[in-house]
Amino acid sequence: MSDLGIAGLLILALFLILGSGVWIGLTLSGVAWIAMQLFTSRPAGDAMAVTIWGSASSWTLTALPLFVWMGEILFRTRLSQDMFKGLSPWMQRLPGRLLHTNVVGCAIFAAVSGSSAATCATIGKMTLPELGRRGYPQDMVIGTLAGAGTLGLLIPPSIIMIVYGVAADVSIARLFIAGVVPGVLLALLFSGYIAVWALLHPDQVPAPDGRMRFAEKLAASRSLIPVTLLILAVLGSIYAGIATATEAAAVGVLGALVISAAQGSLRWQTFKDSLLGATRLYCMMALILAGAAFLTLAMGYVGLPRHLAEWIGSLGLSRFQLVLILAVFYIVLGCFLDGISMVVLTMGVIMPTVTAAGIDPIWFGIFIVLVVEMAQITPPVGFNLFVLQGMTGKDLLYIARVTLPMFLLMVLAVLIIYAFPALVTWLPRQM
Repeated sequence: MSDLGIAGLLILALFLILGSGVWIGLTLSGVAWIAMQLFTSRPAGDAMAVTIWGSASSWTLTALPLFVWMGEILFRTRLSQDMFKGLSPWMQRLPGRLLHTNVVGCAIFAAVSGSSAATCATIGKMTLPELGRRGYPQDMVIGTLAGAGTLGLLIPPSIIMIVYGVAADVSIARLFIAGVVPGVLLALLFSGYIAVWALLHPDQVPAPDGRMRFAEKLAASRSLIPVTLLILAVLGSIYAGIATATEAAAVGVLGALVISAAQGSLRWQTFKDSLLGATRLYCMMALILAGAAFLTLAMGYVGLPRHLAEWIGSLGLSRFQLVLILAVFYIVLGCFLDGISMVVLTMGVIMPTVTAAGIDPIWFGIFIVLVVEMAQITPPVGFNLFVLQGMTGKDLLYIARVTLPMFLLMVLAVLIIYAFPALVTWLPRQM
């Protein structure tokens, strides 16, 4: 059978098994099993056992459940209320005023949580009722929150970066540091949009609260100290070379427990709930990663990635055309799959092509995170849209419509990092 026929058969098998309601991790393993049985001479059972054990026992992957647990602990604290109280006095003089708390709050929480949905839910828990009560336009409140929530994937620590690092065999610590500048850039684009909107619609922005003296603003900012120290402990230890990503994740869990205890929210029930929540989420991820590792091995035996890379190379595409095609491919894929599934499903096939084109794997990792962020706010499978639908009761298409400007700003961010790749690669080179 030709390569095209093999690829078509495997894609058909993938969609048939997925469509029957089987879990994604088991679907990937099933398709890999079919490929090994039909098109290779190696025993499929032996290959499956060795590959799944190898992917599950990875020391690098230990960072994933720890960062997930850290986010689960902080989700159950008063962190969002404290952050709003600390940030709001400084936002009053900006065009758009307290709408900026959505962006800045998400950026800060993203630096201690690797999940986009957790960032969106935690900050939304406080800002949605508070900004609604003060009379801010609902379209802007929901739209900016949905967009800013995606910063949870880009600003380190990031679950998607860990998954990409393991799948593409790239340093997770360098990926984390590479995400800092693009994360700040995207937050500035979001805040810039809010400021421009506010200047164009001054009648829709509520009047500022009473003026506060500088000393009073500083006093209110004391509530930001715990989360700032936690960010410095996690990211500072990685950048300084004191800790690996896995060790920094352990530091993060310890810091989250200390913050929770200091706030009085660390009870046996919340500790148990956070641990069980992290376990459930990680087990789902581990199953997907194990299935993807087996599928990657099967694709390697069949030879599809090499043949695809050779075929794309024969098209004579420029680097920009290749990046553009991949961006469109991932945005479309993101309409139907979650971010982790997108990354693990495609890395084995896409990476040889990217390497052959001379694209820096660190830069490509940040590019992937940005396009996966877009997938978080595109229907029908946009996780941030689901989170906000549950919190607001609004229609999914309404939330997607008010989030469209944020999506376009992410497209702009991709173009900026393509034009200026040093925004991604400069910091990792300084490590």
